[in-house]
Amino acid sequence: MVAAPVLEELREVCQPQAKLASRNGEHWAGRLYMRRVSLRFTRQLVRTPVTPDQLTWTMVGCGVLSGAALLVPGLAGAVLAALFMQLFLLFDCVDGEVARWKGQNSATGIYVDRLGAYLADAALMTGFGFRAAESGLGGWAGFNGWVSLGLATALGVVLLKASTDLVDVARARRGLAVADDEAAAPRSQGVASVRRLAAAFKIHRVTNGIEASLVLLVVACADAATDSVGPTRWALGAIAVITWLMVPAHLLSILSSSRLR
Repeated sequence: MVAAPVLEELREVCQPQAKLASRNGEHWAGRLYMRRVSLRFTRQLVRTPVTPDQLTWTMVGCGVLSGAALLVPGLAGAVLAALFMQLFLLFDCVDGEVARWKGQNSATGIYVDRLGAYLADAALMTGFGFRAAESGLGGWAGFNGWVSLGLATALGVVLLKASTDLVDVARARRGLAVADDEAAAPRSQGVASVRRLAAAFKIHRVTNGIEASLVLLVVACADAATDSVGPTRWALGAIAVITWLMVPAHLLSILSSSRLR
């Protein structure tokens, strides 16, 4: 069997500083801890026939299972959801690292990676709704307002991601290069001030599946303590409001920046 590469050499190739330093290119959890974990998985995987695309599809599966896990009632479902979302993040790191080391980057991998991000977050928010409705396994109560709220939140999260990705689509169709971080700064001082205020509190992060799964874990503990789903319902309501406040705000931020110029 081929010897495992040295970690430092692997890090230099698989974790380029330009990507890790990018505000939009790396999740905070990746920088904080997951890149340390992922490199050790990558070190073993580069010695196998496994392809980056196979790892990306595994990532997608973990993301969807995170939402499905919320059909399991009680604290167990929330723990499973958080665990699957962490695996989603792990494979999201590993697939790119293996691709860089093996030189197997592909348009298919990029496409499936983005599809996985949409599906994972949407699945988690939808599962959030079923959990709030107490419509999990063995306790089906049908579609109701809470399930609908979860679906509406999932739709809002998808719109947020789509509005960002469509910037690249629009620029590509105009023959422009990918926008850098500086282009994201709003030209309007008023919009820039609101954006800085929102960024300072980082409330927008709860619309991301990784953060939302951690919120779910906390409120699941509160559910267990109160023997109700009240905390879950309050959390879902808050995330839904934040999501739908962000949808028009994010659109305004894009249109008032230089990303489409």
